[in-house]
Amino acid sequence: MYIGSQFGHQTDEEIQVLSQLGVINVDQTPVEAWKDWTTDALVALKERWAKHGISLEMLHIPLGSRSAYDNEAGAIFLKPSDERDRQIDWMKETVRMAGEAGIRGLNYNITILGHLRTPSKTGRGGATVSTFELDKLDQSATEFEDGPADEDEMWERINHWLQEIIPVAEEYKVQMACHPSDPGIGVGNTYRGVARPLGMVDGFKKLIELYDSPYNGLNFCQGCMSESLENPSEEIFDVIRYFGERKKIFNVHFRNIKGGLGNFVEVFPDEGDIHMIRALKVYKDVGYKYMIMPDHVPGIGGPESGKVGFAYTYGYIHAALQAVEELSQ
Repeated sequence: MYIGSQFGHQTDEEIQVLSQLGVINVDQTPVEAWKDWTTDALVALKERWAKHGISLEMLHIPLGSRSAYDNEAGAIFLKPSDERDRQIDWMKETVRMAGEAGIRGLNYNITILGHLRTPSKTGRGGATVSTFELDKLDQSATEFEDGPADEDEMWERINHWLQEIIPVAEEYKVQMACHPSDPGIGVGNTYRGVARPLGMVDGFKKLIELYDSPYNGLNFCQGCMSESLENPSEEIFDVIRYFGERKKIFNVHFRNIKGGLGNFVEVFPDEGDIHMIRALKVYKDVGYKYMIMPDHVPGIGGPESGKVGFAYTYGYIHAALQAVEELSQ
């Protein structure tokens, strides 16, 4: 396993800095509109990174952590429609192009409500930390625009997606890495009439059972998985083992929290409830062999705050990987 990160557009200078920081494996979302992606464009993007000694090994497809209406392919998980079918067909072409371009995998989310948070708080040294308190979620929000979708309905849509896309992924040898809905709100619960089955660990167990394939797996966000647990400081290691032993972890978002199901804050990796070195040791023990990425770094002060925050986390991950290697001797 090795350090990685994910990006939108990067200048040549920014790519060079990443190389200097030892980040030589990445996921990038192409800047072009999704329907304008081509195999040649993906190859050119891969070659641009390669000039700086960096491997572009994954892409984010336009099924992200935003509301379905803010994603170019957002109709895929809405109720059945001709537009849904057209978008699934184009996503199959996207998988084909990725395979032809030598892209290892595609990261995506199955969520139609998007990212849910409550007002931010102040963390270490005045840093801004993202929070979620279920009992403070705005309950006056109207029913979701596309209509309600309970767990049975969401599973019907998820299953339809898997049956359509995974055979293509198998043909072109592209790993489809599903990220959790952030955050989970509990089994059987809904918000705005919509269930979030892939916010919970049991949901992902069902996901990999619905279509058993070496190309159906997880963009394993350790932060999100921790958020779905009652006692994450003890439970997260068995969750990593469960999916890792089954070779279903295709990518890792290495993020720490304080708290757990229904009430948490996102913090720097060295100050949360999860023992991150122990977690990294479990990834190694189960034979995980891909990227370890920073994710959702707290907001810090000063110029270039986002880049500085991520640079701090890159350093933490480098040191953690070295520590785990030493412990394994």
